[in-house]
Amino acid sequence: MAMADQRNDKPGRPPAAPRERSGWLSRIAPGVRNAFAKRETPENLWVKCPDTGEMIYRPDLEAALWVTPSGHHMRIGAAARLRFTFDDGKFERIASPVVGDDPLKFPDEKPYPERLKAARKATGEQDSMAIGYGHIHGQPTMVVVQDFTFMGGSLGMGAGETFIKAAQEAVKRQVPFVIFTASGGARMQEGTLSLMQMARTTLAVNEVKAAGLPYVVVLTDPTTGGVLASYAMLGDVHLAEPNATIGFSGRRVIEQTIRETLPPGFQKSEFLVERGMVDRVVERAELPAVLGSILKTLMMGRDRLSSAA
Repeated sequence: MAMADQRNDKPGRPPAAPRERSGWLSRIAPGVRNAFAKRETPENLWVKCPDTGEMIYRPDLEAALWVTPSGHHMRIGAAARLRFTFDDGKFERIASPVVGDDPLKFPDEKPYPERLKAARKATGEQDSMAIGYGHIHGQPTMVVVQDFTFMGGSLGMGAGETFIKAAQEAVKRQVPFVIFTASGGARMQEGTLSLMQMARTTLAVNEVKAAGLPYVVVLTDPTTGGVLASYAMLGDVHLAEPNATIGFSGRRVIEQTIRETLPPGFQKSEFLVERGMVDRVVERAELPAVLGSILKTLMMGRDRLSSAA
């Protein structure tokens, strides 16, 4: 038998009660221990700059519109984008149409409905596109934002229906239509139904233009695949954030296909401005002012045509 057991088994002696293990400071002042208890620290309080590796205090980064000191424009969600774009951050949210979650019963390691559920929980959005209506430097405007956080901003039926509804609302209210693109392309879980959205969104853009209303595209990082092959390249004006990746296929795929090395900065905003594919690269903080000026100018032209008619 162990010595401890022999000591406690002596006649007339009750078993020893376990002693509470605490520091000397707690024994002197019982309330001190709770006062110095570990406080909860919010996760992601510091954010790492993708360019420099510098750790940036999150509130400072938010105040800078998620642009790092090195000038890197980080990806942002739909709610933040709408808030940054409209005057005083005020706007009307327009609900997206509800579509079937898994029309093809797509087989995968993780069921498609579960992927949608996780994306909705992470972003707070119904799908990869969200609609807002408000004023940009005084100009009433319909805005659609594509959120890359939602399954890579992929284009599916939900996003297609949202785009079409925004275009119809722009025509109904007789206001310009602006979209902020960010996508990896069509959503494979919806197959051909996803690819059909390329044609459907193109027709919606045509309706906006037939009504004599401006359609302006702001290309953000990244804008690729079927999105670039449809509504992302149909704007009256194409703006882009600095250093955004813009292209149909990836650099590696193109190099393997043509068996040549592509030039530095290929498919970046600045490179595409030089080639005439993008009209202007605009810093995030300057986008509302630039958009407001462009939209007012384009709407003035429309007003003159209406008066002449």
